[in-house]
Amino acid sequence: ESEAETEEGVWDFIQTHLQYLPVAKKNRGDLLFVPERDPRILFDQVVSFFIRRGFPIPLSSQEFQKGLAQRFSMRDGMYFLSEQVAEYDRNRATSMAIKQLSIFVDDEASAIEWLRQELKIKPKTYSEIHPLFLNELSGWKKNELQLELAILLEQNFIKYDAEDDVPSQIHTYLSTNFKDLRGLEKDNPSLKNKAKERWYVPDHNKADDLERLRLRSLMREFETYKEEKKKVKQPRAEALRAGFNACWQVQDYQTILDVASKIPSDVLQEDEKLLMFYDNAQTLTSSQDDDWD
Repeated sequence: ESEAETEEGVWDFIQTHLQYLPVAKKNRGDLLFVPERDPRILFDQVVSFFIRRGFPIPLSSQEFQKGLAQRFSMRDGMYFLSEQVAEYDRNRATSMAIKQLSIFVDDEASAIEWLRQELKIKPKTYSEIHPLFLNELSGWKKNELQLELAILLEQNFIKYDAEDDVPSQIHTYLSTNFKDLRGLEKDNPSLKNKAKERWYVPDHNKADDLERLRLRSLMREFETYKEEKKKVKQPRAEALRAGFNACWQVQDYQTILDVASKIPSDVLQEDEKLLMFYDNAQTLTSSQDDDWD
């Protein structure tokens, strides 16, 4: 096994990749968010790097995010090399604000990103977020299974139930925006009452637990596609991605091809990740067939 196929290969790749990304982008005095430096986009790059070379992916998404936090510097949700941070900080000091890109919601992955952005700015109750969420759904892909907001929240975020102290994510928002809640301890009854029922973005440890549960749910869904004899008209793309990834890791390329034949071709062609798994599985199975000739 060469270093390129191991976890060290991941960090060598990221080290090189970050060198070539812009450190700061500006627009009229505002600093712009550089999406290529987002941890989820960086992980997508790692996945495609390994798949194009026919290697298994040595880290899960959560393991990657933990390793990223240990090895690189984060600013405003973006990762930098240590030598790039000073340049970013200088730009940050002379900028009025940092502008997040608006997210166009057209599938489960972009819906989760949109929710993450909304709940990071302001942890919200279900009734606060629901009407905002409905406004974003007009562009949803017709072949993509549309999930209820409740499922998206339960599988990716945490609701504060007022049993324990108020988490820092909600505490920071409330103490910044409500004068009467400033300077209160996290176990203060008034603060707990105001925080109750709000959904918020979990920290790394809790995100790990949620991700494991979500993955189990996605794999259960993928198993139904494997067993389905007929076409699957509206598959859940995240379940396909999780399933294709699991098959790739154990070199079960045939299952990727079998399931791909049951879903609408648009789903495959419009999704870079699925197409990458499919194309490479096809290449590897045809080269295996050639070996038998």
